[in-house]
Amino acid sequence: MARTKEFDPDAALQSALELFWCRGYEATSMADLVEHLGIARASLYATFGSKRELYLRALERYGQQQQPVLLTELSQPGPVLPAVRALVRRFADESAEDGVGGVGGARGPRGPRRGCFVTNTAVELAPHDQDAARRVESSLLHLETVLTAALVRARVQGELPEGRDPQALARMLLVLFQGMRVIGKAGDGAARLRDAADQALALLD
Repeated sequence: MARTKEFDPDAALQSALELFWCRGYEATSMADLVEHLGIARASLYATFGSKRELYLRALERYGQQQQPVLLTELSQPGPVLPAVRALVRRFADESAEDGVGGVGGARGPRGPRRGCFVTNTAVELAPHDQDAARRVESSLLHLETVLTAALVRARVQGELPEGRDPQALARMLLVLFQGMRVIGKAGDGAARLRDAADQALALLD
């Protein structure tokens, strides 16, 4: 009879996601994972393989959690642009408030500045890890596709002028969102984020 695992792999993966998200790949050691997850090193290796494999699985989990939320927000019936504008504002606000809560590496009462797990991976791992790069590209393409579909609907419904290019606008927003996450991690950039959001919203008028 196979021995029953002494921990919940799903909960362990979520906990690993939070730690990697806060600290990044290189700054998180196997010893950190063992301590944070409360799992023996041998069990961790047996279940998830290497640290890199665990990181990539955590990155996939992050996408599985985030993507349905955006799809739901942008696919509701009725006017589209109010939802897109709300999304721009939310990205700006969340980026400005980044650092609230989280685990590890506490920065006083705010905690660590986490940014976007996909953006963090794009900067840290994607340049030299093809598997990570493919996962990053898949996440970015999903967001671009969802935004493009929403903006196509907006143009069909007369919310955008016929001459506007939905895909180009979606790509602009995609780059803006990722940049917002980076600025949010860098420090007190609330004014920059608000101004960037205002300019982006003006392009949707």
